[in-house]
Amino acid sequence: MQYISFIQDPSNDYLGETIAYLKLCGFSIAAAIIIGVLLGALVSRNAIVAFIAVNLSGLIRAIPIIAIFLTFVPTLGIGFKPAIIALIILGIPPILLNTYTGIRGVDPAMIDAAKGMGMTTLQIATRIQAPLVTPLVAAGIRTSAVQIIATATLGGFIAAGGYGDYIVDAINVGNNTELIVGAVSVAILAIFVEVFMSWLQSALTPQGLKVQEQVATAKA
Repeated sequence: MQYISFIQDPSNDYLGETIAYLKLCGFSIAAAIIIGVLLGALVSRNAIVAFIAVNLSGLIRAIPIIAIFLTFVPTLGIGFKPAIIALIILGIPPILLNTYTGIRGVDPAMIDAAKGMGMTTLQIATRIQAPLVTPLVAAGIRTSAVQIIATATLGGFIAAGGYGDYIVDAINVGNNTELIVGAVSVAILAIFVEVFMSWLQSALTPQGLKVQEQVATAKA
């Protein structure tokens, strides 16, 4: 088939573009997780800061994606750097919001009971808060990761490398084979990450919460 021939053609460097796309998405997702979780945990301690952070996150999600990509081109030029910064900014809001929501959703009575039992702040965080918050954080990471993978194709407009280069080149020259190879590759990667993160989210959910969800669903 013509698509397989395209992938096997050394001049198209499919393996190189795949590695470039994985690097672009992988670095962006990792940075978004670290920043999003830390910010979510920090803003949960102050209602005013949380209000600002939540609304700012909503504002970022309302900005056209291509505008975020192009914002950094004047200072950083085209290529990998402006693309990865744009993707990190895009990926932070879902993780930040879910981390904040998860921490604020922990019953204060449970925290008070743990303190009454003599548990330290670290023990409360690792034994009580973390198991309850982790599934929600994983859901935010899942949304963020799929969004980053799907959006990273826009990096092709600023020569960031990866499958986006195929798609942009295909649009410019009218090459349907190149367009389909790029688009299908992105779709396969996004589906794989979606399925993996769904499994991980389920695996990280405490059995007690699963039972509560099943009971709530049955009552509904």
